[in-house]
Amino acid sequence: MVTNQPRKQRKLRYNAPLHLRQKYMGAPLSKELREKYGRRTAKVIIGDTVKVMRGDHVGTTGKVEAVSLKHGTIVVEGVAVSKADGTEVPRPIYPSNVTITSLEMKDNRRSEVLSRK
Repeated sequence: MVTNQPRKQRKLRYNAPLHLRQKYMGAPLSKELREKYGRRTAKVIIGDTVKVMRGDHVGTTGKVEAVSLKHGTIVVEGVAVSKADGTEVPRPIYPSNVTITSLEMKDNRRSEVLSRK
């Protein structure tokens, strides 16, 4: 980002195109994964197993069910809130508030990206 002003940083982040919003979807790796891959963070994708580290659902572990670049959030299996009529709806979480405990390696592209350094 070019400016130091929080107001302008927020504006740039909210108005960013989708190809730049992908950079905001990183989450810290667990200690085991850090040692294995030699890096601190990775992008969150559907199928990763994460542990919630902040908020009302601290300690909940589950698979990532959805990733929203538009809102910059993820949906984790088992993290839901109840509405006034009693129905359960998924609670979106920011990726910075979770820790990745296992990675979904469904293609070689991700392993290439993780082995880069």
